[in-house]
Amino acid sequence: MITNRPNPNEAFPNPNIPSLCFIKNVVKNPRIIIGDYTYYDDVDGADQFEKHVTHFYDFVEFVMNGANHRMDGVTTYPFYVIGGDWGSAIAPVKDELPLKGDTIVGNDVWIGQHVTIMPGVHIGDGAIIGANSVVASDIPPYAVAVGNPCRVVRKRFDDEFIAYLLELKWWDWNIERIEANFEALSSGDLSLIRKIDQ
Repeated sequence: MITNRPNPNEAFPNPNIPSLCFIKNVVKNPRIIIGDYTYYDDVDGADQFEKHVTHFYDFVEFVMNGANHRMDGVTTYPFYVIGGDWGSAIAPVKDELPLKGDTIVGNDVWIGQHVTIMPGVHIGDGAIIGANSVVASDIPPYAVAVGNPCRVVRKRFDDEFIAYLLELKWWDWNIERIEANFEALSSGDLSLIRKIDQ
């Protein structure tokens, strides 16, 4: 029985690895929502994650909707932002900007180093995004995707097993149930997970 589990509300769970943190405890922007046990590791300091969320007025970079320009005019140059006499130029209203919607990263997603995730992208549960990828379109659950632009190269499992895992939603289990099933969750023997009662 596990009695000394990591505290999901502690920023730095392992004093031996000061570059690692549970990022929900260090991010201050209320619009960035992060689940329990989601970790980040940065040699410049584990609490540096928010610096990599760009345009939200190294490692993974999220380009948010703030990085937008109106595209239906002759130029995309934002004269109105520059100030001075240019400040009187026509500023777009929100509906005139090409907003892409919320950026959503599912559960149990592995994102490699130096990935850029564009606005409005949805990355499904269990997906793997290869290093140096630029994710500009949605990635389905349990897909392996790489490149610029990022493309799905294969599925991690067959469709029937993916559907099973999406219904299982192990990440929603309480911590005791997760701990009791470490072997089934971590083993390459996929038959073990099917023996777990839902």
